[in-house]
Amino acid sequence: MGQLGQPGQSGRLAQQGQQSGQLEGKTAVVTGGGTGIGLATAVRLAAEGAHVFITGRRTAQLDAAVGTIGPGRATAVAGDVSVPADLDRLYDAVRARGRGLDVLFANAASATFATLEQTTEEHFGQTFGVNVRGTLFTVQKALPLLNDGASVILNASTAAANGTEAFGAYAASKAAVRSYARTWANELKGRGIRVNAVSPGPIDTPGITGLVGEENADRAREDLAAGIAIGRMGRPEEVAGVVAFLASEQSSFVLGANWYVDGGENQI
Repeated sequence: MGQLGQPGQSGRLAQQGQQSGQLEGKTAVVTGGGTGIGLATAVRLAAEGAHVFITGRRTAQLDAAVGTIGPGRATAVAGDVSVPADLDRLYDAVRARGRGLDVLFANAASATFATLEQTTEEHFGQTFGVNVRGTLFTVQKALPLLNDGASVILNASTAAANGTEAFGAYAASKAAVRSYARTWANELKGRGIRVNAVSPGPIDTPGITGLVGEENADRAREDLAAGIAIGRMGRPEEVAGVVAFLASEQSSFVLGANWYVDGGENQI
């Protein structure tokens, strides 16, 4: 939902698409690229010159995303990052392009509420299957394609440190993602591959409705905004701007870091 006095998401994405140049000729992959932060990031990376491969579970959503990103700028490959065969199909498509991989944004995630008492094997398995296992194999299976000097960005979350009630499995999964960024940065630095993480705070995406339901979405947005120092929720393209920076040579001396994009939520 757009802020008053500001363009809505489609308008902001169009404005974002006016960027150009710093990723010219590069190849990028964005998981969970059909909506929200993933879509905004795919738009931004394409605007900077990259050809972007996007993946997600909903084919119609991906097709619409390709239209938003722009003709010839994106390729959609439907799949679930928690399914190794789907990741193989994604990277087969990247391989067929013949230029390797320069930017990987491991963004796909799953989030639902459950207290300690309510947590089931299914809930835990779904959350960790996508957020931790999916992130691990998204990066591992990309290794043969990653060009020396590539940039890998993992999407963590401020939730990893917040202790939000009924968000324990999600928070723990995002803490694991942040830990992966440190370890993989150390392991891949010999190839000049930089691994970093972003930790968004509350971002106004369709995921809010998916998490709390349509009837509770507006109240949830109000409650979330009230806890942010800057006084509002973040926008997907604001996270995309940080990812684009980490993907580019402008961040050449940034390694193993965790960039908070949270309006001061966890900072002040």
